[in-house]
Amino acid sequence: MKALRFILASIITLVIAFSPGSASAATVQDGSYRIVGHIKSDGTIQDGSYRIIGHIKSDGTVQDGSYRIIGHIKSDGTIQDGSYRTVGHVKSDGTIQDGSYRIVGHIKSDGTVQDSSYRTIGHARDIPQKWVAVFFFFNNFK
Repeated sequence: MKALRFILASIITLVIAFSPGSASAATVQDGSYRIVGHIKSDGTIQDGSYRIIGHIKSDGTVQDGSYRIIGHIKSDGTIQDGSYRTVGHVKSDGTIQDGSYRIVGHIKSDGTVQDSSYRTIGHARDIPQKWVAVFFFFNNFK
């Protein structure tokens, strides 16, 4: 569960970077409203201590802190790993599925991020759902 929460926190960070009108840095919070990361308007992803842990490109390419490609976010909501294998899907209703179409979480319209049991694991207001999904469910910026 701890690893899932970290993965979820990573997805929110990605989402913020592509949010229209985002400030120079947006904050990502866990289920207890603790700050777990920041996303700068240039796509730089930082952890809660402002250490650079990743980058996002405008074409959906996701990189780790050393600029190695670790994933891809497609416009249709498909999430892929660095080898282009599908690892998940983001449905228009906010349902998050893994690569086998099992439900792993939900993103509500108010930005609340929930696991498959509907427990709140994060917050990402005014951020597109597919970016939140990548941060929380499909990437691990270690």
